[in-house]
Amino acid sequence: MRYTELGDPDCAIAQALTVVGDPWTLLLIRDVAGGTHQFDALRDGLGISRKVLAERLKGLVADGVLEKRLYSPHPPRYEYHLTPAGRGLLPVLVALQDWGARHVMGDGALSATSTTDSAETRRVHALVGRGLPPLELAGPGGVPVDPVSADRAWTVLYCFPGAYAPGGHDYPPGWGGIPGTRGCTLESCTYRDRMADFAERDARVHGVSTQRPDQLAAFAEHERIAFPLLSDADLQLAAALRLPTFRAGGVDRLKRLTLVLDSSRTVRGVLYPLDDPAGSVDDALALVDSLAGT
Repeated sequence: MRYTELGDPDCAIAQALTVVGDPWTLLLIRDVAGGTHQFDALRDGLGISRKVLAERLKGLVADGVLEKRLYSPHPPRYEYHLTPAGRGLLPVLVALQDWGARHVMGDGALSATSTTDSAETRRVHALVGRGLPPLELAGPGGVPVDPVSADRAWTVLYCFPGAYAPGGHDYPPGWGGIPGTRGCTLESCTYRDRMADFAERDARVHGVSTQRPDQLAAFAEHERIAFPLLSDADLQLAAALRLPTFRAGGVDRLKRLTLVLDSSRTVRGVLYPLDDPAGSVDDALALVDSLAGT
C-alpha cells in the first residue's frame, strides 16, 4: 500500500517500501501465503480493525500484490490471493523471519537447528492441527508435485538443509561448522532403506529441500533414492508454514525437521529439533504408529 512517498525515486528499496513498508502489509502477505484468504479470517487472525484491513487490502490489490477472487455472488464476497508479484515477496518474508529469529530473538549465531526451549521450536510444534494450503513443489524432472499424498493415510515430509552428489555442486564453505547441517545424506539413505516400513503403515515419504530440482535429482540418482525429493526453491512451503530457515552459501535453507500430515493436509505431528538424522527415521515411524493408534 502506497501510504507515503519516500525519497530517491531511483532506489528500488525506497520504492518497494512504499508498497510493503507498513507492518500490517507484510503480516497480511504472511497470512495469505499461509492459506488465510477471507476478510473476516484475516481480521480475526491479525486483530486488526475492519477499516485498516480494508484499506490495506485495497492498496495491495491496487499495487498488484494481491488479487480478488469471487467466492460468494449473493452478496458479493471475495477471497484474496497472492499474485506473481505477491509470491515474489515470499523470500522477503523468509529472510525477515530468519533475521528476526537469529538477531532479535536469538544470540546472532548461525545454526541449522534450535534448542528444545526456543521460541522457534514452540512455533514449529504449534503447527500441529494446522492445514497446509494447496501448493505444488518441483519434483523429479521439474514436474509439479503436491507434497501431500491424497491416496495415503499419512505423508511424512522430512525437510533437510542440503545434500549433493559428488562431482557436481558441492557444499558451501564452512558448511560442516554450522550446527545441524551434517547428516542429510545419512538421513535420506535411512529413509530409502526403510521404505517398506512406511508403506506398511500406509505412509508416503517426501524429502524437501530448497535446492534446485537438478541438484536433488543428481543426489537421488547417486544414492538410488526412489521416493520423490521435492524442491522448495521458491520458498512456498517455508512461507506457508513459517518453517525455520537459515542462510548459507547465498541460499535460504530449511532447518532439519519432520512433519507428519494426514490425507486432509492437516499437520498431525512434528519432530523438531532433530539431533540424530538417522535416528529421526525411527522417530518418524514411531510418530506415525502413535497417530494411527497402533
